[in-house]
Amino acid sequence: MLTAQAACIQPFLKDSYTTEDLQNLEKLLNDSGTFRFEALSNGLFPAALALQDDTEYTGYSNCWVRDNVLVAWGLYASGRVEPAMRSLQTLADYFLKSRHRFDDLIAGKSDPDDPMQRPHIRIRGEQLEEIDQHWAHAQNDALGYFLWAFSRLACDRAFEPTSDQIDLMILFVETLHALKFWEDEDSGHWEEVRKIAASSIGTATAGLLEFSRFYDERADLFQEHQIACERIDILEDAITRGRNALYSILPAECIQEDPLKNRKYDAALLFLIEPLQIVNYEMADKIIADIQEHLQGDFGIRRYVGDSYWCADYKDMLSPEQRTDDFSDNQEVRDALLKPGEEAQWCIFDSILSVIYAKRYHHSGDKNDREKQIYYFQRALTQLTAEDCRMGGLRCPESYYLENGTYVPNDITPLLWTQANLLQSLEWMKKTTETNSQ
Repeated sequence: MLTAQAACIQPFLKDSYTTEDLQNLEKLLNDSGTFRFEALSNGLFPAALALQDDTEYTGYSNCWVRDNVLVAWGLYASGRVEPAMRSLQTLADYFLKSRHRFDDLIAGKSDPDDPMQRPHIRIRGEQLEEIDQHWAHAQNDALGYFLWAFSRLACDRAFEPTSDQIDLMILFVETLHALKFWEDEDSGHWEEVRKIAASSIGTATAGLLEFSRFYDERADLFQEHQIACERIDILEDAITRGRNALYSILPAECIQEDPLKNRKYDAALLFLIEPLQIVNYEMADKIIADIQEHLQGDFGIRRYVGDSYWCADYKDMLSPEQRTDDFSDNQEVRDALLKPGEEAQWCIFDSILSVIYAKRYHHSGDKNDREKQIYYFQRALTQLTAEDCRMGGLRCPESYYLENGTYVPNDITPLLWTQANLLQSLEWMKKTTETNSQ
């Protein structure tokens, strides 16, 4: 039986729910600030909220493109359209401000092997400025996520893209093609050693597919872009190459022989299922089964086997400056700190598994899918911090890690990405309960 960190969550770990149960749970979480999404004045979201003096070192008060897109998507999918749209619009403003990064890559004037010459994906959000610090900016997944979400909301007519924004979307297509993302080594979701990663290829392909749908459905918006229409010829080629590369690697994350790069299991592949829906049902089953067997733990889900980020006693072995440093060029140094089986267990995945099973249940009506939806929803609830946690009760951690033999929340608490995923899983729990009551 699952046991919650917070005592007030324990009564909500039930075999089934009534509408009243979920209303009471939602009220508890809202009143406790669990779903507080505090944006900057321009609408962007920092990666984490309310960092304390001893956790400010993490740098998570900065803004990541990937986190903002997935937080925005979580809000949008839960009916909070305005803050989602505002975040994406501000990201578009940032990219337009730094479009020289795209132009130079497309023209071959910059070196894609130098991550600092690529579009920067971690920025000072309030100023929309790049940060003058070496970072693993080679992240095709972040570019794919933005293109996917911006195209999706434009397709849904949540907003009407401006002429500049349409040109920006085409720049994304051209940049991904120029980078040959289907064979490009990037640092991906976890900003680590560069490799040819299925999770990055799939995300970029999903972005291109969603843009293609937008292009087809809103042809009227492209009538003034005659030059742009000529540039768009590369779109189908990029999609075909992306799909072929993706299925040549899946269900693995990376099949390169280098042991630092080769990876059979990676929880980032879950996002290809939800929200991107880029893999078929059979492949989704393989990915889920691999994660359940090899990465799922008692407190969360490991990113991958051998993940040294926030491994056991992380804070004792590294100074605050080193803990969130860029290890993409020397990851083996950090990996030497890890003892097998002592990886951090992350809190962003169980909610996504709950949403996956919820959507399957609504399609199939299979009670096994509903049971798994509830199981992973409750695992996500048990990850909320205890009432006496120094970072606050009922907060959403990035992960749990071993400190002196006990799993505790890491210093990146609360993480907005975790909050957004939990919010989605709650919304789907409400839908399932409503469907059953009918």
